[in-house]
Amino acid sequence: MPHARIFQRPKNAMQSGNHRTANWQLEFEPAEAKHADPLTGWAGSGDTRDQLRLGFASEAEAIAYCTREGIDYTVVPTPQKLLKLQSYADNFR
Repeated sequence: MPHARIFQRPKNAMQSGNHRTANWQLEFEPAEAKHADPLTGWAGSGDTRDQLRLGFASEAEAIAYCTREGIDYTVVPTPQKLLKLQSYADNFR
């Protein structure tokens, strides 16, 4: 039985914009451990669900998809966004 986690995408720390942070994402948990390929040394496994990421407009849509398809899921709560207000002069105190 596949297991998925549903979470809201975090804001990119390198940019000030909030693009696609309102969307919810579904990722499957790995079914087997990754191992090194003897020829190339790259890490990989036979689990192809690791490559699949589904996007949804809301948490309810993602949960409805999981229940309709019979997928066990865990909803990861969105962390609170803390806004640290400071002035430029605070850098020199």
